[in-house]
Amino acid sequence: HTASCRMRVIARVITHRGSALNSTSTRSASTLARRARERAVVGNVAARGRGRHVMANSATTTPASFIDAFNDEYLAKHKTFEDNFWATKMNLRGNDVEALTKSFNALETFMGDAETLAKTRELLASKDVTDDQRIVLEQIEKTLKCYIVESKEAVALRESAIAKENALQAARNKQELGYTDVDGKFVSATPTVLRTKIRSSDEECVRKSCWETLRANGPFLCDNGFPAIIAERNRFARALGFEDFYDMKVTQAEGFNKKKCFEMLDGLEEATRPLMHAARDRLKAEKGEDATKGWNTAYALSGELTQLIDPYYPFENAPEVWGRSFGAMKIGYKGTTMRLDLCDRVGKYPNGFCHWPTPPFKKTDGTWVPSESNFTSLATPDEIGSGNTALTTLMHEGGHAAHFANIVQGSPVFAQERAPFSVALAETQSMFLDALCEDAAWQARYAKDRKGNVIPWELIERNIRQKHPYKVMALRGMIAVPYFEKALYELPEDQLTTENICRVADEIEEKIQGGFSGRPLMSVPHILADESSAYYHGYVFAEMAVHQTREHFFRTEGYIVDNPKVGPTLEAEYWRAGSGKPGFLGLVNNLTGKPLSHDAWVKELGEDVEELVKSEREAYEKSLAEATSTSDVDLDMRMLFVHGDEVIADSAENGGFLPACAKFKSWIHDKWPKTVAA
Repeated sequence: HTASCRMRVIARVITHRGSALNSTSTRSASTLARRARERAVVGNVAARGRGRHVMANSATTTPASFIDAFNDEYLAKHKTFEDNFWATKMNLRGNDVEALTKSFNALETFMGDAETLAKTRELLASKDVTDDQRIVLEQIEKTLKCYIVESKEAVALRESAIAKENALQAARNKQELGYTDVDGKFVSATPTVLRTKIRSSDEECVRKSCWETLRANGPFLCDNGFPAIIAERNRFARALGFEDFYDMKVTQAEGFNKKKCFEMLDGLEEATRPLMHAARDRLKAEKGEDATKGWNTAYALSGELTQLIDPYYPFENAPEVWGRSFGAMKIGYKGTTMRLDLCDRVGKYPNGFCHWPTPPFKKTDGTWVPSESNFTSLATPDEIGSGNTALTTLMHEGGHAAHFANIVQGSPVFAQERAPFSVALAETQSMFLDALCEDAAWQARYAKDRKGNVIPWELIERNIRQKHPYKVMALRGMIAVPYFEKALYELPEDQLTTENICRVADEIEEKIQGGFSGRPLMSVPHILADESSAYYHGYVFAEMAVHQTREHFFRTEGYIVDNPKVGPTLEAEYWRAGSGKPGFLGLVNNLTGKPLSHDAWVKELGEDVEELVKSEREAYEKSLAEATSTSDVDLDMRMLFVHGDEVIADSAENGGFLPACAKFKSWIHDKWPKTVAA
């Protein structure tokens, strides 16, 4: 079986994965959202003298008591910050930016305590430490080394940058966005709706208006402190001995520096540059010169198809589809409590992400502490294309949640999403699972309209023929983000002006994507937050691993969709270790049997369309013939559907996963009546 036909859009602001230029994810979705793979942040020891930790001071501390005390205190501070993060990003009642900043600094202070690091090293040198305790202590040491800051200047710079970032987020929460409709009237719209309309609106004037609104995001950000944030991030990183902020982030997260990162990216960029130019020439020949304009490309590639395919992805069915698909692959969540806020609304953070207020771990007495996860996407159920993009984001962020829920180690630091967790490792899991959405075999089982009719093969074939030649555009849109951020952080501080920043963004779009993007670089939410900035390269390396992993499963198992061996294999080979050894490159090598490379990805880009159509049709027909259904779904989790402060459904109170899904579906129909009539 060949790799699936899919136009990848990683870490999107819940933009359609099949749209070549609207986004690069969720991530991601992310979308790559997405998600947010979040905070590889260096810590703050300014308050080190206030309330020293008992575990660091006691001369009689044993390895077990130290680990227990560290885990308890870390978890308390981590959860407080994450609760504030969720409240702020979801714009909940009473959310407090000051509380977010305070809890963030408290977590940094704890993680930046030099005496805790010294005690960790003292215990590692002890003869009394067991092998299991050594593994945990080494990971604590590795994590703390990402956070220790001795310089008071650096501490002040970090706190100042975070405060400025939070102020920018507050300004964005109040920003009024919208577009001009065909009648010349202004219509308020979230970033998600703007991107959806660029993909699907039949009116070019509407698409252009939406695109211009996204383009205007650059000056808005710069007017609200973005240049100062870049400057202070760089000052902070240089105070720690790094070349710049990008160099610091990639070194902490992936274990290699910026130079190595871009050596890997440069090879991919050079190899795919001719394919990109050929794809743009083909688009001009097929659709006309105007098809390459930023507001037209995504529509030219998917506008009509989006409308035709849309009925087979009703959003209200998405949670059940996700549950059935994951359940068939024997993916479980080890007792997780998951909170899902899936629908778009004004003031909500414009990117799908999954965070963990409680990272899972096994206590020294063997007690299992299951994860708690907060999971968001940005569906507008009655917008054309929203169901498909939302479902893909659900698969993506649900993949993140499955990964982190199944990390089984002796401390929550193995399962927290900050440094030293590899961005590439985290994104490989989510992207591997959301990739299923464009496999013909998966669509045969799960892409159904509200009456239960399966998406016809003719639409899938048309999708392949129209999109496969342009798949390279998704790749180029993906790599444009790290190239832009590299250039951004390499600008001299006195050149960090609105004009220069926007000019650099335009130049990168022209060089990497061949022209203005439908998803302007300055509208990519990942570049704003400390937790998600300067890590987009991780999506690219993850994409390499996704193709290599898919190739491995097709070679060894013959199929992936509903294969009950997939979940256990991922859990054992990719998930269990968390951020511990052997690391991203080692895990990929262990599962696939060979070092990471972009060979499988490039092979798919060059695949003959006719061969792809043939193999995908065979997979579609086989999947239809063998399809079965179960009466229940058990993912070993408690699931709560929420919408801001409102609790819609709770699987613990409503009788299980499927009854909670049914209650959520009813709520969707009440809030968006057009979904009932569709």
